[in-house]
Order: sequence, then structure tokens, then C-alpha cells
Amino acid sequence: MRLLCTNDDGILAFGLECLAKAAASLGDVTIVAPDREQSATSHSLTLHHPIRPVMRGEHRWQVDGTPTDCVMLAVEALMPERPDFVLSGINHGHNMGEDVLYSGTVAAAMEGVTLGIPAMALSFAGGELKADPALLADQVQVVSKLLGHLVHLEHIPRDTLLNINLPPLPAAQIKGIRLTRLGRRVYSDSLVRMHDPRGREIFWIGGGSAEWSGADDSDFRAVNEGYVSVTPLTLDLTHTRMLEDATSWWMELP
Repeated sequence: MRLLCTNDDGILAFGLECLAKAAASLGDVTIVAPDREQSATSHSLTLHHPIRPVMRGEHRWQVDGTPTDCVMLAVEALMPERPDFVLSGINHGHNMGEDVLYSGTVAAAMEGVTLGIPAMALSFAGGELKADPALLADQVQVVSKLLGHLVHLEHIPRDTLLNINLPPLPAAQIKGIRLTRLGRRVYSDSLVRMHDPRGREIFWIGGGSAEWSGADDSDFRAVNEGYVSVTPLTLDLTHTRMLEDATSWWMELP
């Protein structure tokens, strides 16, 4: 089995190292990842300058582009054969609820699916790993076992990726795995107004607080309760129920 590992935290990220270790027992691993952090780049492509892959070891490349660039370049140029799976992560921080719309980690997996390759995005809900990387390192065998099961599933639709979030716990304290749906998160005070050294007004996006809501089987509830969350995501954003109920709101032109 050929496995492509990528991320949005950069080629040197500890989470990527953990993912490669977890995937190593499943087949041949190739790493193609950005040369720097690309968090919140979503599904963006680099269109206005060329991208340059640099080989950093056997089956290991860094790219001066986005996570989506990395997957496209790996599949169409760097790997001698198409990968059987794209694995993106392990992200330094959770990707739940609306996070999936911004996440470069999820977007890299989405690009795999767009190219016809099954894909998974993995994230660690412990946030900044510099504080305690041992928590994630302790979960490598859990991730390996989970991936070993998921890569052999036969009934995942072709337009679907699996979004996985790991709770910030030692492996022995993880209660199990739950199949979940996306929760909802509302941000407050996420825009910070400041001034630069010359007195000009500037803004930082990020920070603030967030409130979660959602059904009992939401991703954030599973993680908060000590479970690994696995959420299937589809590329088809069509609101099917609204289409089916079109007679109540649609109008025809005369």
C-alpha cells in the first residue's frame, strides 16, 4: 500500500512525524509537506508563482506552497505511482465544526478525494504541542490501529473523506472511538484591534472565545468525553433538503 502523508503545520511539525510513524506499518510512506506553517489556508492553490519541491530525504519532499499544492504535486509529479491513500496531519490543534471550512489539514485530504484517492484528515485536540508532545507521541499506536482498520473499509463513498480528532489524553485513558457529525461553534471577540509602531491601525484575526453547540453525537462532545471522533465529510455541499422542499420557496420567472 502506498501512503501519502502531508499537513498544514509544515515539514518539521511533530504531528507529521507521528503520522508517518503510525502509517509506516501499513505500507510505503511518502511525505510531501509545506516548507512552513500553512494553517487556515483552506483549499487554496498557488497560482501566481511557480512552486519548488525540495527533496529532504528518501521519499520526503518539502514544497513552498499550500497543503493542496503538496497533494497535487505529489500525485501528479513526485510519486512514481498514485498513492492508495492520502493522510493529512496530525494537526497541532483540533479541526471540528466550522474549523473544517478553514483548515489546511482537511483541505489536503479533500484534494486527495478530488483526485479520486481516499483520504483522511487527523487532528490532535490538545492545541500547541510544545507544551506536552508526549501526549501525542503516546497515541501513535492508537492512530496506527485506527488507520489499519479504516484503510480496509469498502463502503466509503468516493466523494467522502474521514475527519478524525484525537482527545488530549494518554492512550490508556482514551475511552474508544465514536462516529460523529460536525458540531457548531460561535466565535466572540475574534478580531483584535491594535496599532503598529507608527501608530497605524492594524487588526489580528484569531483569539477570543468560542461556544460549542450540537447534537449528542457531535464531534466536540465525543472529544470532550475522551473519545476519538471520526466524522465523514462529503465534497457535495448541496443542501438536499432545501432542494426537496423547493415548492415552498422557489419562484418561476414569467
